Amino acid sequence: MKNITVSVDEKTHRQARIRAAELDTSVSALVRAYLRDLCAQPASPSPEQSSEELSRVIEEIKVKHPDFRASDRLPREELYERAGTGA
Repeated sequence: MKNITVSVDEKTHRQARIRAAELDTSVSALVRAYLRDLCAQPASPSPEQSSEELSRVIEEIKVKHPDFRASDRLPREELYERAGTGA
């Protein structure tokens, strides 16, 4: 196991010790669990990756539905019509 040094202000240190005591553990164990959980989460995509992914999805839709046009959308009134509801 590797050791790391973390610097925090006095208030944070005191609150961390209190919280660790409430949980019957140590501050080191809390930090270790936090870092383990953080590393287990998938990384959030960057704005560039999100844009690339969106472009890829749009291209897939165009290939699968070549006749689709956004201008062919239903009028608002038709979109919200409910069959048999009298609306």
